[in-house]
Amino acid sequence: MFEKSTWIRLPRNVVVGHGVIDRTAEAVTDLHLSGRPLIVTSPTPNDIAGQRVRDALAGLGADPETVVVQEASFAEIERVIDVTRELDPGYLVGLGGGKAIDIAKMAAEDRDLGFVSVPTAASHDGIVSGRGSVPDENTRHSVAAEPPLAVVADTEVLADAPWRLTTAGCADIISNYTAVQDWKLAYRLKNVEYSEYAAALSEMTAEMLVENADSIREGLEESAWVVVKALVSSGVAMSIAGSSRPASGAEHLFSHQLDRLAPGAALHGHQVGVGSIMTAYLHSGEREEWGAIRDALDSIGAPTTATELGIERETILTALTTAHEIRDRYTILGDGIDEAAAREAATVTGVI
Repeated sequence: MFEKSTWIRLPRNVVVGHGVIDRTAEAVTDLHLSGRPLIVTSPTPNDIAGQRVRDALAGLGADPETVVVQEASFAEIERVIDVTRELDPGYLVGLGGGKAIDIAKMAAEDRDLGFVSVPTAASHDGIVSGRGSVPDENTRHSVAAEPPLAVVADTEVLADAPWRLTTAGCADIISNYTAVQDWKLAYRLKNVEYSEYAAALSEMTAEMLVENADSIREGLEESAWVVVKALVSSGVAMSIAGSSRPASGAEHLFSHQLDRLAPGAALHGHQVGVGSIMTAYLHSGEREEWGAIRDALDSIGAPTTATELGIERETILTALTTAHEIRDRYTILGDGIDEAAAREAATVTGVI
C-alpha cells in the first residue's frame, strides 16, 4: 500500500518590485495576521527602511515595536525570544540582510508566531527558505525553521545595497549547480531521499542567473529584480525538498570550513561560489562545466580566486581537504580528498 506523504510549507505572498516596501501592510492583511508586530532588524537596515516599515504597519491599528540586533548569534536569538515573551506580539517582521531575517525566523519558530521577511539586501536565499544560519565560535549551524508567510522585496531598496552583497547572492544561487549534482550523487550512491521537482527548480534558478550574468550590473534595479526572483525560487526549492539539499552541497561544506579557518574573511555567497568552481571540476573535470560557473561569477564581479576572496592559498586547500568533516552529508568529497587532488582542482580552475 502506498503510504508516502509530504507537507510543503511555502510563503503565501511574495511581493517583489519598485516601492513595494510601502505595501507591507497589504501583504500582512492578506495573511489575516493580527496583534502588534515586532520588527527584528539590525542598525543599517533600520536606518535605511525601518521607519517606512513602521509607518506602513502602523496603519493596521497597532503601533509596531522594534528590536535591533547587533550580531547573528544564539545569544541574540534568545534575547529576541525574551522580548517576544515580554511584549507578546502577534507576529514578527524580519527587516534586513542575513542576520536579522535569520534571527526573526528562528525566534518565530520558537514562539510559534507568524513571520514576514522584508529583505534589504539580496545576499542569500535565506530571505525565503525554511532554514537559518547562525555562527557559533569557530563553526556555523544550519537550523530548521518555518519559512516566512510573506516576502516583501523592494527592488529599489535592494538595488541600493552594497554591490558585493548582491554578487554574494548571485554566487549563492549559481552554486545550486553543484549542490544538485551532489544531491543526485547521494541519491544514486546512498539512497538519499531525492525530489526531481525541487532539483529541477534549483537547477533552473541557477541557469537563470548564469544566462543573465552579462545583464546583472551594479545600480540597475532590474538586476535586483532578477536576483531576488532567483533567491525566492531557490528558497521554494528547499521548502519542496524539505531540506537544504537543492542549494547546499560540497561547496557549502567548503564555505563552512573556511568560516572556521578564516572567520570573517569573505562573504558566505562568495565562498560557496569559489567552492562551486572547484567541486564542479571534481564532478566532471570538464572545462565547459566549471568554466561556465567561473565565467558567470567573473561577469558579475564576484570572486573566483583565493586572492579575490582575501584568503591564503593553503587555507583554501585545507578547507577543501577537510570540508567533508563538517556534517554527515554525502557529496563529491566523499570521506575526504587528498591534498594532491585538492591542489589540482584549485590550480586547474585558477582558484589558486
